[in-house]
Amino acid sequence: MDPLLLVLASPILGSLVLGLVGHRRWAPEVNVAFSLATFLAAAALTTDVIAHGPRHALGEEFFLDPLNVFLVALTAFVAFTTALFSRPYMRVEQAHGRMTPPRLRLYHSMYQMFSFTMLLALTTNNLGLLWVATEAATLATVLLVSVYRTAASLEAAWKYFILCGVGIAQALFGTVLVYMAAERAGAGALLWTGLDAVKAHLDPRIMGLAFAFLFVGYGTKVGLVPVHNWLPDAHAEGPTPVSAVLSGLLLNVALYAVLRFKVLTDGALGSALAGQLMMAFGLASVLVAAFFLSRQRDVKRMFAYSSIEHMGLTTFAFGVGGPLATFAGLLHMTVHSLVKSAIFFAVGHAAQQAGTQVMSEIRGLIRSSPTVGWGLMLGSLAILGMPPFGVFASEFLILTTAMREQPWATPLLLLGLGVAFASVLQRVQPMVFGESSFAPLPQRPALVPVFVHMGLALMLGLWIPPYLVGWYREAARMVGG
Repeated sequence: MDPLLLVLASPILGSLVLGLVGHRRWAPEVNVAFSLATFLAAAALTTDVIAHGPRHALGEEFFLDPLNVFLVALTAFVAFTTALFSRPYMRVEQAHGRMTPPRLRLYHSMYQMFSFTMLLALTTNNLGLLWVATEAATLATVLLVSVYRTAASLEAAWKYFILCGVGIAQALFGTVLVYMAAERAGAGALLWTGLDAVKAHLDPRIMGLAFAFLFVGYGTKVGLVPVHNWLPDAHAEGPTPVSAVLSGLLLNVALYAVLRFKVLTDGALGSALAGQLMMAFGLASVLVAAFFLSRQRDVKRMFAYSSIEHMGLTTFAFGVGGPLATFAGLLHMTVHSLVKSAIFFAVGHAAQQAGTQVMSEIRGLIRSSPTVGWGLMLGSLAILGMPPFGVFASEFLILTTAMREQPWATPLLLLGLGVAFASVLQRVQPMVFGESSFAPLPQRPALVPVFVHMGLALMLGLWIPPYLVGWYREAARMVGG
């Protein structure tokens, strides 16, 4: 059996099963089991692609190469560890009355559906199906963000639905324009491999216009400025496991879609238009998010703006292009997913312990819950680019490449990173080392995912395994680096 079939079948089956039994006491364990099955299938799929190279799967509608299979493995891994974190987190939410049995069924079912849509978007070869999967991910996320049914969560879900719905409509129009260009070039389909083979013959005027719409559409899902307004609200009002997969996974999938279209646009235009757009909006996202960080009172909103900043930095790296910048962008996607999800795991437990997400009311985690406190502190230092964590390595590569290729942007990048560093450290330090005023959690927190993620981020800052280096290099070559 093709491992891809298992990768896609496991979460869709999990969604159906948990839609029926997601309210049971043992439902969190079932959620973990399906997520583990998906991760094991993704590991088998990755091994197969490494051994045999890029290939089609299940006909020509799916295609696997170093670019998407590494994101499949990362997505399945973070979805699994988030499911582990979700077990005690959701039991505390249920004990406090915020999660009723119908809401638990909805949450567990949509969690698996969300995983399915992301994996489908990553593996499909059909650019139309990529759009459908991204839209389906939007709908699943709307239900997850609004699961508490409070006025604030419903407002956040509605804002998310409207902004991302408008954005994804732009992406649909861009996809239609790509199809028009394909028809004129004789490709006659929306299969990415077919379009990649004839990209030099695609109409440059149509492709230039198409990329503008596609970049705005999928850029909305990435959270790039100025179409980022949905992201802080969705993080703040939804359950913390949803915040972890939004920052750690969904933003990567949307940026992956942009990269696929960038390859086609670069080939058709023979110019750096797509890269220039990505650099401009990536740099704007870094600066705007950095200055908004200092104005936040809610801890999850603060780290949501941090996600905007880091996705802006990654987008900037891919815009610069070239082997080193693209390698750095892929590394930054990886370490940001690992570290940011670990931060949200720690933040989720801290907010439950304090009974609030307001940072001024969360104090002394190092005394009341040392492991949660150290997890939050180490995660914050890692995401701020402190050595020897992997974020430092990727940011160093991006900055040094910018100094050589785009020297005008280097001072602006340093300004954004400096402001973000001061803003986050100023807020996190009293949360961890201040005077404690609350009791420990009634449930034992799931801290293994926090420190597993931090350990991997530390390893990637000190040593990148050779097979992963080869993976990144091949993916960078495919993106045009």
